[in-house]
Amino acid sequence: MRSSPVYGNDIATCRLRAAPKVAKITTLPAILRCPAAMNNPELLTILRYPDPRLHKVAQPIAHVDDRVRAIIPRMLATMYDANGIGLAATQVDIHERLIVIDVSEERDQPLVLINPELEWASEETRKGEEGCLSVPGIYDGVDRAVAVRVRALDGDGKSRVIEAEGLLAVCIQHEMDHLMGKVFVEYLSPLKRNRIKTKLQKAERAAHA
Repeated sequence: MRSSPVYGNDIATCRLRAAPKVAKITTLPAILRCPAAMNNPELLTILRYPDPRLHKVAQPIAHVDDRVRAIIPRMLATMYDANGIGLAATQVDIHERLIVIDVSEERDQPLVLINPELEWASEETRKGEEGCLSVPGIYDGVDRAVAVRVRALDGDGKSRVIEAEGLLAVCIQHEMDHLMGKVFVEYLSPLKRNRIKTKLQKAERAAHA
C-alpha cells in the first residue's frame, strides 16, 4: 500500500498480544523488528496492475523457516525503496500468505504478518483515499472498517493478535486483500477500472518504447 493524501497523515495505533495473552503492548516487540532489512538485501520486482499474477490466491505458509525469513528483509527493503507503507508477497510474485507493513513516521517499526486471519472488524467504516504500489499514481476512495483484530504469526513463527485502528487497520485490510488476489481498484466502478487499466497499460508501453 502507498500512503495517500488522506490516510498519510492519519494516526495509526497498534496493540499486539502474544496469543492467548491479553496484555496491551504499547511498542512493537523486538521480535517483530527486522534489522536485516537495513543490510541492503536484493530488491524484488513489484507486479503492476493489470498483471494477472496479482489475482492469484496466496497459500498458507506451512513453516516459518530460513527460506521465509530470508524473504522478509527483501520485502521490507522493496517496500521502503518504493516509499510504501505495506507490501504483500503476492505483489512480488510470491504467492504465500506473508505481509510486511510499516506505518511509522520514522520508518523504523516494521510489522511482519504471516498467515494473517481477520478475527473481527468494526461495524463502523470510513471511506478514505488509498494508493497501491502495484497501481502507481492512482488514488481513490475505498470503504474500510476503522478497526480490526487480526491473528498472525510473526517472523519467529509465534502467534500474535494485532488490534489496529486508523491507518494501520486500513493498511492491514488492503494487504490482506492482495493475499486473496484482490487489488483495491476492484472496489471501484467498472468504468473507473477500465480507465485505470488503459492508463497503466499505456504507461507501460511508453516505458518500453
